[in-house]
Amino acid sequence: MEPGAARLPPHRSDMALPQHYIGLMSGTSLDGIDGVLVAFDDVALACHPLPLRVVAHQHQGFAPALADELLALNRPGANELHRAAQAAHALAGTSAAVVQALLSQAALAPAAVTAIGSHGQTLRHQPQPATGAAYTLQLDHPSLLAELTSIDVVADFRSRDMAAGGQGAPLVPAFHRAVFGVAGQARAVLNLGGIANLTVLAADGATTGFDCGPANVLLDAWCRQHTGQPFDEAGRWAGGGRVVPGLLNAFQQEAFFQRPPPKSTGRDLFHDGWLQRCLQAAGAAHEAAQDVQRTLVELTAWACAEAVRAQAPAAPELLVCGGGALNDFLLQRLQALQPGLTVRLSDAAGLPCQQVEAAAFAWLARRFIARQPGNLPAVTGARGPRVLGALYPAY
Repeated sequence: MEPGAARLPPHRSDMALPQHYIGLMSGTSLDGIDGVLVAFDDVALACHPLPLRVVAHQHQGFAPALADELLALNRPGANELHRAAQAAHALAGTSAAVVQALLSQAALAPAAVTAIGSHGQTLRHQPQPATGAAYTLQLDHPSLLAELTSIDVVADFRSRDMAAGGQGAPLVPAFHRAVFGVAGQARAVLNLGGIANLTVLAADGATTGFDCGPANVLLDAWCRQHTGQPFDEAGRWAGGGRVVPGLLNAFQQEAFFQRPPPKSTGRDLFHDGWLQRCLQAAGAAHEAAQDVQRTLVELTAWACAEAVRAQAPAAPELLVCGGGALNDFLLQRLQALQPGLTVRLSDAAGLPCQQVEAAAFAWLARRFIARQPGNLPAVTGARGPRVLGALYPAY
């Protein structure tokens, strides 16, 4: 959080909540920023199946130089502070462009938006460090974003949960309960971003969630390295390969998969170095690149299926969202490993799969403005509910 970040006065229950919020999300996959403009309007929502309405959706990819720098900043390097400051400036510019595109699409002025919920770009996530204090670091420049957009910005959502002893992640399960929860019905929601995370919505209203393991973070990186494409469209490249049993077994030996929830992870664990160590351990360094991609798909499907079996045995369906939801082959493998479960996109429940995470941060910004908690202690392990975020006023 930047010095001087202001926080709101205590919430008054009679304060009217304006209806428009923007959510911005740039995930571990580093493919760019997704933005949504969301309406929370009781009158308009009376005929809508969800407690919100996405008015506009925009995606802007990162400039190659910015994507490369954000990836490099995930690992120790020279002159990090200066480079991070410059990258944060560029990130704010990209975020502001997404905001402007949303306003243009919705034909709204900045004054019509109560606040922007900006997640920032996670550079480090160390919820259980071997030494020192736990921390999470999202690169962001909310002051500059507020200046560029003339809209209040709520940012730094994760650190308050960590200060209360939580993992700081995942934060989306509370949102999943709000938009996908059905009284008396069990459901599971799987977000396939850079990291896969599962939310379990029990029929009695209880909600749990945790990170399952890697998804696009390794799939996209391996695809870029060996095909030059940013991702494996629909999983077609992987679908033409074969599983390498020894390599899959080496992947599955990772201790993270056996750890019980609450748990969270990121590039700090699942990165190219981890993949290379597994390839060496399995004697698979010379396997065909396409077969390695196929085995990475199987790893993601296996980790998610195991998580559902262990934590959501009563759920009859699995709603899938995130960029990985567009990987048709990965969804086929998820369905094959869980034949008794209906696997379908979150679109079927009223919210398109590529809008869910960004909408979650619009929702979290609204929770902050209302002085309502945004975390679920049962998910993150925090000592209690906490109001998440800090406010950067436009003026």
